[in-house]
Amino acid sequence: MTNSKILQHAAEVWSGRREPTSLLEAAPTEAEEVADGILMVPGFGHAFALRHAHGAVLFDTGAALFADRLHEQVTAWDAGPVTHAVYSHGHVDHVGGLGRFDAEADAQGLPRPVAVAHENVLARFERYARTQGYNTVINRRQFRIPDLVWPAEFRQPDVTFADTHTLEVGGLRLGLTHHRGETDDHVVGWLPEQRILFPGDLYLGVAPNAGNPQKAQRYPVDWAAALRWMATLDAELMLGSHGVPVVGAAHVREALENTARYLETLVEQTMACLNDGATLAQTLHRVRVPQDLAALHYLQPLYDEPEFVVRNVWRQFAGWYDGNPAHLKPATDEELATELADLSGGAQVLADRALELARAGSHRLACHLAQLAGDATPDDAAVHTARAEVYALRAAQERGTMSTGIFGWAEAESRGILAGTDAMTEIASAAQGHH
Repeated sequence: MTNSKILQHAAEVWSGRREPTSLLEAAPTEAEEVADGILMVPGFGHAFALRHAHGAVLFDTGAALFADRLHEQVTAWDAGPVTHAVYSHGHVDHVGGLGRFDAEADAQGLPRPVAVAHENVLARFERYARTQGYNTVINRRQFRIPDLVWPAEFRQPDVTFADTHTLEVGGLRLGLTHHRGETDDHVVGWLPEQRILFPGDLYLGVAPNAGNPQKAQRYPVDWAAALRWMATLDAELMLGSHGVPVVGAAHVREALENTARYLETLVEQTMACLNDGATLAQTLHRVRVPQDLAALHYLQPLYDEPEFVVRNVWRQFAGWYDGNPAHLKPATDEELATELADLSGGAQVLADRALELARAGSHRLACHLAQLAGDATPDDAAVHTARAEVYALRAAQERGTMSTGIFGWAEAESRGILAGTDAMTEIASAAQGHH
């Protein structure tokens, strides 16, 4: 639909007239019909409503925080029932929006929406419940949301499948295909008559989330193959669950093929290093994204980063040992830090040198020394003043959400020690200050 503000915004991003700023780039935020019978509801994770003769099908349902908004915007667009909902995968920003629809169906004595997902979503939900504390901590850190609490209960799928599934209802025919990529439970949606592709998180509009240092294994090899397969469909419109739509068969094919090439080159270079006997540290400093790919607006490292993808390739094919024998059975961080501080003349010497390096732009080395100083003297105010500044300088020069979150957390940790509070309190205070 040429009058769609979302599609106009997407065209500006594609042409370079507007720079993508994050994974969540999808302004404007109001729901719009972006193709005949297809409503896009932008959010932390986008949701899509597909109209059919008896109501609508949802492809992804967004996060629980935005469930009321999803219900309001879908029902305002079509008063019919939501008969089905497809989870592109089990991440919480894709599976949290069915509560109001379920409650409404119960109140009216109607069937709830039939949730459809890959069979591995069941195991994911079980794992999430078992690791609720861990996921609360790492997602607070990654997104810098102090009061985030990871859910322990999830809306279970009613229908699961292994490889392919066709959802046919009210004249709508939606093909679903399983692919490993960001997750092992990923589903791609395809409307063959309209040539509309729903890649879920397999296309993000930024560099692929194929590394993610705090999360479970990603599958860059399979992901690249999925992108190549999607490119053969010759879609006219690609509606990803993050980022902006991609319009036109040539643009869709270009985006998919170049994203595949991005992952393939990281995999190939990492495998070459593995086969050459390189250590993980050596590999991280050898692998590079080709310049023609690094320049593309839809492959910017605004969320995940190339060196994190390298680590995931290493983890998948080589295990956790990084090639440094001292890391096989290491001392504690505190023991090593104390020894090095003693050898160098004290933790303050390490902290001072860390600050000097950070202010000169040598951020990687500066963080090592600042961390050693903090581990050696966990309550020293002068050391943590320096450590906080080092990590603040490091966070300020990062572009990716994950790096910014982790380095920002480290800064807040030291500032919390100085103030006698914890890192989350410091993050909350910083957030209030920015408002």
